Order: sequence, then C-alpha cells, then structure tokens
Amino acid sequence: MVDFVIPPPAQPTVGVSRTEALFPVRRIWCVGQNYAAHTREMGGNPERTEPFFFAKPGDAVVPDGGLLDFPVATSDLHHEVELVACIGRPGENIPADKALSHIYGYAVGLDMTRRDLQAVAKKAGRPWALAKGFDQSCPIGTIRPVSEIGHPSRFHEEWIASRAVSECAC
Repeated sequence: MVDFVIPPPAQPTVGVSRTEALFPVRRIWCVGQNYAAHTREMGGNPERTEPFFFAKPGDAVVPDGGLLDFPVATSDLHHEVELVACIGRPGENIPADKALSHIYGYAVGLDMTRRDLQAVAKKAGRPWALAKGFDQSCPIGTIRPVSEIGHPSRFHEEWIASRAVSECAC
C-alpha cells in the first residue's frame, strides 16, 4: 500500500445511460474557434483563425444532476452547450477513417467560462487556464454509448452546429 502525504483526489466519473456503470474521466480536451458564428462573436475571423485545442482538468467535471456553485473571481460567467465525445480506447496518430472506433459514447456538456478573466488573458496573449479550467467548469450529462445510439450523422452534426454546439472530449 502507498502512503500518500495528503489524501489523493477521487477519480472523476460520468454516469452511463441505463446502467450503474461509471466512465472514468482522465482528460478533457476542447476545441476552440471551430464554430464560425461563435468565432465572430468572440472577435475572431473564422476565415483566418484555425481551430485549436485547450484543456480542462478532469476534476472540473460535474456529473449529471450536480449543482454548480458560482465561481469566485468573476462577474461574467458564460456557458456553451457542447457535444461531448467520450474516448474509450487509447491511440495516437489515428487515421481519420478509424477515429470513430475510439469513441465509447456521447453526452451533452457545458463549457463554463469566466469571460472577464478570459478577456484579460486574451489581451495579454496569455493562456486561458484560469478562465476555462476552474472547479465545476465542465458539467456533463449521462453518457449514451455508441452501441446504443450510434455516431452522429452529418444531418445531426449540421443541426448541432446550427445551434452553436461545439465539441469537448473526455
């Protein structure tokens, strides 16, 4: 048995639909500026700005039904609805035609952002970590496994995009 000098944190998890099973959350990768209208809303040019990745800590997850406390150090809290793709198999340099085989399931999530802190960081050319990666910044609903619902079709992807939904992966 390992003796920890402080108690280790609990493993973040998200529930799986119609089961008692839990999905362990290791990392949360999010895609920024991948939706043209939101890129314009945030002052960017979607024709000149490439999408990029940013991360949230795994313990930022709030499982389905959890309550959110209003975070400290902000007076301008925003949310964005996200399609969450839950990665269930390890891999790297995965060919595009094999990528979907790594997705365990999908959920609806929220990307909570302290916009006032984000604006200060953006202006200074600094990372957004304090604006995006705070406690309870990633509520996620129950996961629906691919075996139950399949993968989103192009129609669903366009419907989601038309409603300002972007992607996060856990």
